[in-house]
Amino acid sequence: MMERPEFSHIVKLSEIGSTTRTGKLSASEEERAKLAQRFDLPKITSLDADYSLLGGNNRIVFRGRLESDLQQLCSITGESFQVRLREEFDIAFVPQLELEGTEEEIELTEEDCDIIEYENGQIDLGEAIAQTLYLALPPFPRGPNADVVAREKLKSEEEAGPFGVLAALKDKLP
Repeated sequence: MMERPEFSHIVKLSEIGSTTRTGKLSASEEERAKLAQRFDLPKITSLDADYSLLGGNNRIVFRGRLESDLQQLCSITGESFQVRLREEFDIAFVPQLELEGTEEEIELTEEDCDIIEYENGQIDLGEAIAQTLYLALPPFPRGPNADVVAREKLKSEEEAGPFGVLAALKDKLP
């Protein structure tokens, strides 16, 4: 049996009617700690999402806004700093594709990027929110001291490029 994700909130398709359903999800302290570990973050202080859910023909529309206060590590200094994320989401849950035995390559369009497949007649709203949070994180976070440290310790493009290396060698000649 597959282990459930850290912030799991399962909704059965049979519970989703034809009218819009609204709600709010908040991760507990334990769930936030496990998500922080999974996403390699020092800490997630809060993770909340307001959402609406609407069932349709082979597609469940999950829209809303997530808000999170967390700490990230600066990619330059390695120091932890506070980040506040606010992210709108518009996700479609669709039935899992039956592609067993095919070697066919599937090309995704921009509209396909916010699609999550479901199986066994249930969707996981919590995992969708966790994935949205992860995708909203800056890939190379820069803390408040990043620019100062970068100017002091990192080489400029001229110093780091091939001609910079030659110039450094020239200085070593007798």
